[in-house]
Amino acid sequence: MSRGFLTLLSDFGDCDVYVGMMKGAIARVAPQVGVVDLTHRIPAQDVAAGRFALASAVSFFPIGTVHVAVVDPGVGTARRGIAVQFDGGFLVGPDNGLLSGVLTERAAIAAVELTEPHYWGTDMPSATFHGRDIFAPVGAHLATGVPLKALGPAIAVSELVALPVAAVERMRAGWRGCIQYVDGFGNLVSNVSAAAVSDRAWSLILPSGTVVPGCRSYSDRAPGGVVALVGSHGWVEVAVNCGSAKEHLQLEVGDCVEVRFSTG
Repeated sequence: MSRGFLTLLSDFGDCDVYVGMMKGAIARVAPQVGVVDLTHRIPAQDVAAGRFALASAVSFFPIGTVHVAVVDPGVGTARRGIAVQFDGGFLVGPDNGLLSGVLTERAAIAAVELTEPHYWGTDMPSATFHGRDIFAPVGAHLATGVPLKALGPAIAVSELVALPVAAVERMRAGWRGCIQYVDGFGNLVSNVSAAAVSDRAWSLILPSGTVVPGCRSYSDRAPGGVVALVGSHGWVEVAVNCGSAKEHLQLEVGDCVEVRFSTG
């Protein structure tokens, strides 16, 4: 398994120096490691949105990539900092469910609690910034080949915190699900998978009762038109061509939607 590559995801935004400080902590350990910013615009403290975004991204990186993710409203509390080896690379971050989206799709191989300060940026980490003082330097060490077991004691992967995700309900003529994520375009991503609608004609039923026929691309509707389709994440989503479905439809994460198969 090759390493030498690292991604960052956080809710830090781009108005402050927090992301730059994390990159500085990485560079102090491993200036040769390539760093890719997945996003730093996860809504503040929104662990569920970070979970979705991270899980959507990891499969597009080389095997062995180290993924450092920090959406951490419990920073400074008893929540654990962890590193996990999975079948595509490594995850580093808080044990609050943020990493669990990846681990529902990819097998976890081993996990450790980050208790070894030799691999931190400081032996007196800030109680409010473990991203800079623990997670970023630990990720850098992993990317240079430090073995997982050196970072702290093993944790049973079955004991890692998993963030609950609403279940999809099978119906006689389709599926009942909900909105699980809203992207920066205002597209509303449901928890109904592409596989659930594969090779079937279908429509999306909104909470208002509006029926939106499933189609292939955003431009299958005129600008301003509501579109239902399978998006690039691999989930059924509802969008507005050249607009924001979130604003136009006034829907939020958790709102119910139904996929109904055509019977004709």
